[in-house]
Amino acid sequence: MYDSESQRLNISAGLASVGVASVLVMLKLWALWQTGAISIGASLADSAMDLLISSLGLVTILYAARPADHDHTFGHSSAEDLVSLGQAIFIAVSAGLIIWTASRRLMAPDADHISSEGVGIVVMVTSVCLTLALVFWQSRVAKRTGNKVVSADMLHYLGDLLPTMGAIFALWAAKALGWQRLDSIVALLAAAIMLRGAWKIGAGGWNALMDAAAEPEIVTGLGQTVAEYPGVRAYHDLKTRTAGNQLFVQVHIELDGDQPLTEAHDIAAGLKQALICAHPNADVIIHKDVWHGASDHPQA
Repeated sequence: MYDSESQRLNISAGLASVGVASVLVMLKLWALWQTGAISIGASLADSAMDLLISSLGLVTILYAARPADHDHTFGHSSAEDLVSLGQAIFIAVSAGLIIWTASRRLMAPDADHISSEGVGIVVMVTSVCLTLALVFWQSRVAKRTGNKVVSADMLHYLGDLLPTMGAIFALWAAKALGWQRLDSIVALLAAAIMLRGAWKIGAGGWNALMDAAAEPEIVTGLGQTVAEYPGVRAYHDLKTRTAGNQLFVQVHIELDGDQPLTEAHDIAAGLKQALICAHPNADVIIHKDVWHGASDHPQA
């Protein structure tokens, strides 16, 4: 669950994404009409998907920030993973359509003529500037809040930069050198980048929905914190999973059975706070077991 400042930042990133995507769709639609360049068409399709995904992402950010209720006792953060998986599917379908269109044009006997290349270049340069500004803001928000929807959106827009610059080069090459087919080649490269991004985003969402453990370095850090905490003799059954930006941690700690219950409780409470301090969005459950003097062999 997010604090109010994090929620505000996530919403601002979502609104910025929807706004930039709307402007880019209109600009690239006009540029495509003026030039007929398939590389711009590929970039337009990507921006149209961005608009759809960003709009859905904004709704998801608002929904995921809702507190836990009687129907969702662990909160609503898994909505982020579900939407990120949907993002991956949409991106992959869009890339497939681009590959089909660009391949047909590339194999055609005569290359389609591109016109008004200067107009297209101006539009695409403007697109690069707007995208860079959006990525800069999204990166700041994602670093502060850890929101998966914002992070996925940022990675997608960052991936858009190379195809967009490729489209600029293709338009220049068509105008200056007469290389009309380069436009289709750039579109194919853009589609390949989109597919790579779809795989990365989809894998993250799928793993979270399937209750995959947190990243190995996170698990190692958690284990080290538990093992070194004063009063903890050993630990076992350290389990983790993620849902959206939230980390769920469960661990059994072994304590001296001769100490008072209040001391055992204080150790567990202090350890829980230490873990939450390291991972502010963590939900931690600690089970207390009696240490029987066995050698310390913590299990992750």
